[in-house]
Amino acid sequence: MTGDRNLNSADRLHRLERQALARREALEVAHGVEETIALRRGRGEALIGPSQNTRGPRATPYRRQPGLDWLAAKGRIDSCAKAAGERYGAAFRRARHAESALPSSLNPHIRTGRFTGPDPTEVMARGEATAAAARRLAEYRRRLSGQADLIAACDLVCGEEKTPREAAGPDRDAIRLEAVLKVALDILSADV
Repeated sequence: MTGDRNLNSADRLHRLERQALARREALEVAHGVEETIALRRGRGEALIGPSQNTRGPRATPYRRQPGLDWLAAKGRIDSCAKAAGERYGAAFRRARHAESALPSSLNPHIRTGRFTGPDPTEVMARGEATAAAARRLAEYRRRLSGQADLIAACDLVCGEEKTPREAAGPDRDAIRLEAVLKVALDILSADV
């Protein structure tokens, strides 16, 4: 009987040690996350979270907030300007992918060793969509009269989805970039 009690005490102590270790590791991870979030915010990234999940006590993860969403949430641009920026950004990202290599395939025939060539209609549709995006992007840039500052502001905030501070750096440059972006978005939303 004493042997059983010693075994139970040893099991209980082992379980308590594991729980203490798990709590210590959780605190270290939480501290690391806080430090990472502080550094990212210091570089100008807009982060959302954590908010409480509706299904339980677990917090949702931090998410990076795109520049246009951040500006709209702060009330610095209206919905028309945001929509114009989103159209510019979609065309920018699609046209930029034209320069990258062909995307990989998750086709099961390729993984098992039997190679079947890509469907020509899919390749043509992808190419036509990319060419259309490049034409839309060129049209947006024409509307901006080819002004390098206006185009650069749209490329950084709308296309690359950076916040003004993340794209420009110090506060003064970020304020200037935001002002230039507002002018560009006003031009793009007025021509719709």
